Amino acid sequence: MSEERIEVIAYSGYRGEETPRIILLQGERIEVIEILSRWVEESLEYSTRKRFYQVRGDDRFIHRIYYDEKAMQWYHII
Repeated sequence: MSEERIEVIAYSGYRGEETPRIILLQGERIEVIEILSRWVEESLEYSTRKRFYQVRGDDRFIHRIYYDEKAMQWYHII
């Protein structure tokens, strides 16, 4: 699994959970059309929590991204 750091514009709902709306990937702005799945992975050993999303973009591709809560960064899984 390879990953690259990206920027994401997200919507924060009333519960404070962020939902990705726009992915900025290699200079391209991709609007999230549909969230296909989402899950959370936690590591007690490293005290980390990552929120994963599988989304369909307006570029017609499916993207796997995640937010690392400890690093406070978004990543795209390649």
